[in-house]
Amino acid sequence: MTKQTQAEKGRSLFEPKIVRQAVVDSFGKLSPRHQVKNPVMFVVSVGCVVTTILLLQALVGDGEAPTQFILSITVWLWFTALFANFAEAMAEGRGKAQADSLRRARRELTAKKLGTVDPGSEHEAMWNHQFKRGDTFSVVSANQLKQGDVFLVEAGDLIPADGEVVEGVASVNESAITGESAPVIRESGGDRSAVTGGTKVLSDWLIVRVTASPGKVFWTG
Repeated sequence: MTKQTQAEKGRSLFEPKIVRQAVVDSFGKLSPRHQVKNPVMFVVSVGCVVTTILLLQALVGDGEAPTQFILSITVWLWFTALFANFAEAMAEGRGKAQADSLRRARRELTAKKLGTVDPGSEHEAMWNHQFKRGDTFSVVSANQLKQGDVFLVEAGDLIPADGEVVEGVASVNESAITGESAPVIRESGGDRSAVTGGTKVLSDWLIVRVTASPGKVFWTG
C-alpha cells in the first residue's frame, strides 16, 4: 500500500515556511544583477531609487513636488517591486517543495512488480501479452525498479516510475507534475500510453513497463 504524501493532500496556498522564505527572498531579489533579467521590473526598481531620492530631498524642504505626492508614488513603486519579487519567490518555493515531496515519496513508495522483460530480448515484441492484472506480483521498493520491469498500479496508487502502459485504461492525476487539476486518460497503444512517476491513478488499473533507468526518472531529477 502506498503512503499518502503531502503533495497528494494538496499544499496550502500560503504555507508558513514557504511564505517566510519568500519574504526574505523578495528583498534579496532587489539586487540589480537579478532585476536586470526582467527589463520591466528593472525600470520599476530604478524608479524606486529615483523617487526615494526625491522623497529625501522633499523631506529636507527642497522638493520639486509636494512631499505627500512623492511619498505615495515611492510607496507604490516599492510595493510593486517587492510584491513581484514575492510572487516569484513563492512560485519557486512551491516548486522546490513539490520536488522535495516527490523525492521523499519516491523513497517511501512501493511497487507491485509483476516481472521483468529484457529490452534486448527476442520476445520483446510479445511483452504486452505476458502480464495480466490477475498475475501474482511481489511488493518491492520503487527505488529497486529498473528499465524493463513491469508493475501493476490500481485506483489510489502512485505510479512508482516513468513507463509505458501495456495493458489497461485508467484516469491519472498528473497535477503533481504538470499543475493541471483535470485528470487525463492513459491507455496502452497510441500517444497516450506514457506515464510519469509520481502521478496518481484515480480509477481502474494499468500495467506499466518501466522505460527509464534508475536515477533518470522525472522525480529524482
